[in-house]
Amino acid sequence: MKRYFIAIWLLLNVHIGLLRAQSLKPGFDKQEYLTLLKISSSQGDTLKPGPNYLEPPMNYERIYRSKEAGLKNRWDLWLSRDKQIMAVSIRGTINDPVSWLENFYSAMVPAKGVLQLNDSTQFDYVFSKDPKAAVHAGWTIGIASMAPDIVHQIKEQYQKGTKQLLIMGHSQGGALAFLLTSYLRYQREEKQLPADLLIKTYCSAAPKPGNLYYAYDYDFITRGGWGFTIVNALDWVPETPFSLQTLADFNRLNPFQNIDQGLKKQKPFYVRWYLKHAFNKLDKSSKKSRRNFEKYLGKTLFKQTQKTLPQLKEPAYAETMNYMRAGVPIVLQPDSTYYKVYPDTGKNVFVHHALKAYADLLERY
Repeated sequence: MKRYFIAIWLLLNVHIGLLRAQSLKPGFDKQEYLTLLKISSSQGDTLKPGPNYLEPPMNYERIYRSKEAGLKNRWDLWLSRDKQIMAVSIRGTINDPVSWLENFYSAMVPAKGVLQLNDSTQFDYVFSKDPKAAVHAGWTIGIASMAPDIVHQIKEQYQKGTKQLLIMGHSQGGALAFLLTSYLRYQREEKQLPADLLIKTYCSAAPKPGNLYYAYDYDFITRGGWGFTIVNALDWVPETPFSLQTLADFNRLNPFQNIDQGLKKQKPFYVRWYLKHAFNKLDKSSKKSRRNFEKYLGKTLFKQTQKTLPQLKEPAYAETMNYMRAGVPIVLQPDSTYYKVYPDTGKNVFVHHALKAYADLLERY
């Protein structure tokens, strides 16, 4: 009798899961995110239990896995059992220098442009229509290598009747999920994708994808509860890449553009002289730092990138390194119970970045 009730309970839970998967709704959904964490866990080449292992979800099945492309990028396509929702899961950084190179190649490129991948392939992209918006160069290459395949698979499933899309990525995969979301939404706007394709995104443990104006645009096009960024407050990865703000990163209308006029009103003269001297020195040093960022995180790392992608043409870099977070933040705040399981020993810098750590915190959210 006990086994009978357990079987009924399991069947009911599967049925409830299927009902939940039938329709995407705006707003953060704890169970929806947990399902996507489990899908992300399956990005490992094996599904053997381990310290970061999560059981695959019962209400979804994987129907496609891409080949590796670009800088060791890969993605999976999952389909809900009722065939109402497809989920794109983008793999994060793997233990390979080329995969890490994609993260380090962090000079920014314009958020709208063309990337020449090889002699016969160029990627025309729109991540934002704001001319001031800029995004991470390495992750742009990652999306360029996967986007045509992703669009093809989405269209194929749409033709079969699946018109709802979840996008998920953890870590580097989360950064790529930002850009993929922007790309697909603008593809939809430009009628390259069906207008009634519903898109919802969860960027998990993701680094910052672009500058302030990209973040503004992302938050605008996903407004109403369709784009979330989930962060463990102890995780250092979402604090990257390095960010630097200069006067050029402000909107054109700002009080600093006429700073000389303002300083002329300062009295006595030595106060005016000191403030102008200090302002010019700070402005000059920030501009120099930005140029160094572009040199070492752009031009130098591009040469390393070309060893993997020899026909890749170096893009024109945007004159900014003002990285900002994007998406509606969902903060998972550790407590004393969490610290007992995930202590700061210094032996593992990724202890707070792991899928399991996120899943455990989610239980108490």
